[in-house]
Amino acid sequence: MKKSIVAVISFVLILVLGLGCIVLCCRKVPAGYVAVMYRMNGGIADDVLGQGWHIVPPTVKTTLYSIGIEQSYLTATEDGDSQGDDSFSAPSSDGKGLMMELTFTYRYDADRVPEIFTRFKGRSGRELLDSFIKPNVISWTKEVTAKYPVTDILGEKRAELNTVLSEYLAQKFAPYGIIIENASLINIEVDDETRASITKKVTAQQELELANIEAETARIQAEKEKKVALIEAEKNKETAEIQAQQARIKAQGEADAKRIAAEAEAEANRKIAESLTPELIEKLKYEQWNGELPQVQGAGTPIVDMKQ
Repeated sequence: MKKSIVAVISFVLILVLGLGCIVLCCRKVPAGYVAVMYRMNGGIADDVLGQGWHIVPPTVKTTLYSIGIEQSYLTATEDGDSQGDDSFSAPSSDGKGLMMELTFTYRYDADRVPEIFTRFKGRSGRELLDSFIKPNVISWTKEVTAKYPVTDILGEKRAELNTVLSEYLAQKFAPYGIIIENASLINIEVDDETRASITKKVTAQQELELANIEAETARIQAEKEKKVALIEAEKNKETAEIQAQQARIKAQGEADAKRIAAEAEAEANRKIAESLTPELIEKLKYEQWNGELPQVQGAGTPIVDMKQ
């Protein structure tokens, strides 16, 4: 009987120990992560563990790294992974101090995870975020903002600044096997004096742009009026030329008409003169005589008035 009890107890103990070993040897790799395996007696394994459950010897340590896109925050409030006030100060090219909040997305290069594990002495992806990535994001962001005046940082070049910042951070982190997908300044604060100066400068710039617009509008209007005047002058010139041409044509017509009439009259007179014979002339005299003798005569003799 005692042997049976001992056998049962031994079986239960073995079963419990076996289950404990299985539990201890099971490793879960979440979706979007890989795990580096470090063997106590053999160093880093060449392969990494993908997502899912894996049976790993108790002597093997696994360290997780995110290969999916992660978003991180450096803000004054507890947004996402931001713990307390993670905002930071940064300079501008004109020496103005700025308080900034920033968000960025990142991931670890899946092909370089073993290298990352070795370079950073076995620190996990989460530990690297806090001890390496965030501090350097702040440091390298300051290098970028120092190239821009405060008016550009707060004004219309904010989008350009975010693009430049994203590219710069990606370049700086690439040698470490860390991929920065995007970075964006989400909140920027300045002191009251700087804000008043910026407002004044922006107002002056707007007034200058308005003056330039008004001047350009006036220039365009003057150009239009000039074109209208030129068109009107050309039109008047064409009208005057047409009227002058019409006057020349009319005068030429009248002159031609008078010439033709004179030529016709001269031709008629010529024909009449050719038709006048001495007999016809005497006949015409006779027909036109009223039967009265001339009242005054003279032919080499003194003129005598016949009425006396």
